[in-house]
Amino acid sequence: MHWADSVARFTADWRRSLHAGGSAPELTDYVPDDNLARLTVLTELVRIDLRYRWDGAGPAKRVAEYRAEFPEVAQSPALVDLVCEEFAMRRAQGPLPLEDFLAEHQELAESVRERLEAEAERIDANALTLDRPPADIEPGQRIDDFDLLTELGTGESGRVFLARQLSMQRLVAVRLSTGGGDPHPVARLDHPHIVRVFDHKLLTFDAGAATGSGRLIYMQYLPGGTAKDVIERLRAHPESDGGALLLRAVDTAMETRGEIRLADSRVRAEIAARSWPETVAWLGRRLADALDYADRHGVRYRAITPGDVLFTAEGEPKFGDFSDAAAMRAGSLPYRSPEDLAATLDPDAVAPDQRGEIFSLGILLWELLTGATPFGDAADTAEALRQRRAGVPDAALSRLPADCPPALRRILLTCLEPEPDRRWTNGAALAKQLDLCLDARARDLVDPPEHGTRLRLRRWRVPLIALAILIPNVLASIYNIDYTRLLVVTQLTDEAVRKLDIGAAIVNTVGFGFGAVVLVYLSRHLIFVPHGLRRGGSYSAETLRRARTDTILFGDRAILVIFTMWILSGTSFPIVIRGTSDAITAYDYAHFLVSHALCGAVALVYPFFLVNYYVVRCIYPMFLSHGEIDEEDAVRLRKLRRRCGIWLIVAASIPLVAVAGATLLTQADLDTIIVEVRVLAIGSVIAFSGVYLLFMAMENDLRALERVQVPSAPANAA
Repeated sequence: MHWADSVARFTADWRRSLHAGGSAPELTDYVPDDNLARLTVLTELVRIDLRYRWDGAGPAKRVAEYRAEFPEVAQSPALVDLVCEEFAMRRAQGPLPLEDFLAEHQELAESVRERLEAEAERIDANALTLDRPPADIEPGQRIDDFDLLTELGTGESGRVFLARQLSMQRLVAVRLSTGGGDPHPVARLDHPHIVRVFDHKLLTFDAGAATGSGRLIYMQYLPGGTAKDVIERLRAHPESDGGALLLRAVDTAMETRGEIRLADSRVRAEIAARSWPETVAWLGRRLADALDYADRHGVRYRAITPGDVLFTAEGEPKFGDFSDAAAMRAGSLPYRSPEDLAATLDPDAVAPDQRGEIFSLGILLWELLTGATPFGDAADTAEALRQRRAGVPDAALSRLPADCPPALRRILLTCLEPEPDRRWTNGAALAKQLDLCLDARARDLVDPPEHGTRLRLRRWRVPLIALAILIPNVLASIYNIDYTRLLVVTQLTDEAVRKLDIGAAIVNTVGFGFGAVVLVYLSRHLIFVPHGLRRGGSYSAETLRRARTDTILFGDRAILVIFTMWILSGTSFPIVIRGTSDAITAYDYAHFLVSHALCGAVALVYPFFLVNYYVVRCIYPMFLSHGEIDEEDAVRLRKLRRRCGIWLIVAASIPLVAVAGATLLTQADLDTIIVEVRVLAIGSVIAFSGVYLLFMAMENDLRALERVQVPSAPANAA
């Protein structure tokens, strides 16, 4: 395993423990034994653990404690960096004199002091003094390296200008704000759907009575307006013509800013071809991925408003105001999660995590879809909290567009669940669900039409699966018995026939009865979990993962059990008649084995296709709507698709083998069973035609399910 995998697993497990409320991961479980990578990985793990713990995620630890636990940390080239990070995080918790801190690290005191002083000098060099407050700055003026061209907007976070950065000769958005706020975490974010913050400068201004400090932050300029512009256009034209509405809102915003409309591009062409619900899912998929990325880098929103989502000229969305994410901004009340509202009313309430962001994003996507927030207006925080705890009202549901796919409706309602535990666990899970909405075949599998056949067939899974296995086996058994009776049994004495009948009854009763018990056991998750989900129950991620795995593998396990039973039945024939006066010739036994093999192939091939066609189309997809989509499932689905190709070849070979085998019979034997041979050959050809149609349908279904479980990255896909 590559050393980076240990770091990724450790970070993921930290996040999982935060969401699930479990204990912090043990660092020792992730340190590799490889001496070449151990110190590098250990240093990075300590850095991650240090940040999570001092951020309030667990009992705080100091670098000295890590050194006591892992003596090699003292040899790390990044040891001084770790100590400086500890100082910054501890000072953020409260006053901490530098000398007191350095006394804890006497052997590193000089190096730490030099590093901290160098950082202070860098900050001082990045300072900017103005002769007026930011409120008095006007377009047309020059501030440091920036010519301010026009004002883009004013808000609680400050004033935003379109500016030309002279040193780089590029257009940037410059925000002038007063007060604090640390932009460093935001500057570390590098995601295709988050506005890129280039850098910042500390501001001080002294204009007589007006003095103070603030920041100048310059970032990527996006000319396409905000989600607020899109919502206003939707309200004005509720009969949307799909993604073209988004492009018109973007073009209008660009014209307002004096920008030239972008020539058509691949991204714009794909947006224009989408319905409006698909466009909302397309936007949501990218924003959810950006939320997850920001959360993994320690940056989090409390409420996502339409003004926070900006658009490029192509219509790609980007989060804009992450540097003000923790602030309580004006107008954010309609977009806050119930746990965020509860924390405002009760300081002792549990602080919201990323699932609060999921709720807030769900409100924004609902508004983009319908033109109105799902909960309406609230006079105050308490009223807003009461509305959210009551769930999405019927009036809001009635505003959903007629062409809204059931999948998108389900996904948004899950985002807006009052209880955080019932929402998507993080942005990555939500992004995969929204990917599903963008694939028509996949979303129809996971969320079939409300009154469609597939929904009704889900309830009959036990009898349908039983019939899919039983009918081919019964037909194959009848044919095999008839074939054996005509060619072999008629040559036996009454004593041998009696023993054969008794033995066959015992073997079939015991063997196939035991096989049925094994099949029921193997299908227990397939039987009971869908029943519980349909009745509104919930299951752990592990149980759902097991149910998905068992469903994908059930067809293979079923034919393995069937194969074992047919082997048992075939080998019992010479054993049963042993001790009688009859002797089975090699010729007769060869015919028995060929017949048994052909009938066994029928008993394996057709249940395989019938069972897998049913579970892939009706059962497996329903699990995807209740849990995280696992990329390991895509591997299993791909292997199942390959096995389907192999079994299709077996199905095609049955009539060929039957005809070829008939040519080896004597003329007398062929005359005796010619009808049976014709039935097998013709019946197998007809059955193969049906299996081929099932194979083609399964091929398309499996490919669709694979696509949504290993989606293209949003940066590379429209």
